[in-house]
Amino acid sequence: MEFEERPVRAEDQSTRQRVVRSILVDGPSTAAALAERLDLTPAAVRRHLDQLLDEGAVEAREPRHLASRGRGRPAKLFALTEAGRDGFDQQYDDLAVQALRFLAETGGDQAVREFANRRVAFVEDRFHDVQREQPQLSPAEVLARVFTDEGYAASVRDVPVGEQLCQQHCPVSHVAHEFPQLCEAETAAISRVLGSHVQRLATIAHGDGVCTTCIPNASPSTGKTKEQVTT
Repeated sequence: MEFEERPVRAEDQSTRQRVVRSILVDGPSTAAALAERLDLTPAAVRRHLDQLLDEGAVEAREPRHLASRGRGRPAKLFALTEAGRDGFDQQYDDLAVQALRFLAETGGDQAVREFANRRVAFVEDRFHDVQREQPQLSPAEVLARVFTDEGYAASVRDVPVGEQLCQQHCPVSHVAHEFPQLCEAETAAISRVLGSHVQRLATIAHGDGVCTTCIPNASPSTGKTKEQVTT
């Protein structure tokens, strides 16, 4: 993976790849967080980030919750751009887009949806196997493992209403940008294996930094999610 055309030292390129990989796996990060995770000096990380910014591989963003930091200028978050994600292997390319366009033209929306459902069959095929192999994992953590094995770099985050399944990388994001049926099929598969309602909050395919799916807590008395109980 190279983001620049001019020669660079091998050690610099290797470290730059580590910086990009860390952002891919852990999501938008500050320079300080990257330095700590990678055991680098802040100055070294900033040097690589400056180069990646020049190459268009990363972009700087302002934190969403500025008020919580108190005084002082908040540290910027560095996130991968579409060009940055292109440095990683993509399972789908222009040929896949053309194939799905042909499928849509000849078979209509239903044909595309059937293809999308077949593509995400790995979720239901692998979920129960991983659950049996690693019973210490929560259902959301099992999903994260299943998606990570398919190249999504997934993790789980606790939130007040339940959990969030976060996919830092999407190997089909370019195709899903034009065919959202792929994202919809993923969400439906997640809901089926969990046996509960889930909500997709963000997707890389539509410009967000991470694909985020909210998995609400189930009501102890009914087994339904809080949203299902109140509706």
